[in-house]
Amino acid sequence: MTDTKLILLLRTAITFGLCLILLGIYFHNFSEAVEAMGVTGIIISAMCIAFGMVLSLPTKMYLTFILVRREADNNQSK
Repeated sequence: MTDTKLILLLRTAITFGLCLILLGIYFHNFSEAVEAMGVTGIIISAMCIAFGMVLSLPTKMYLTFILVRREADNNQSK
């Protein structure tokens, strides 16, 4: 897999993770249906936030590593 495709895949994962985090926040604060579910609704909103963090945080670290490595390679070739 080329770096360009990998970066696009990682950015997509970050975006999806951030969307899940925002969905979990929306469920927790503004959704009456989830509030009516009680504990099950809290678990649903917490799982959205947890999966969003699992997708976004490690991906950000790996994407940063790839970009720093690419910049170092470009600086060495000059």
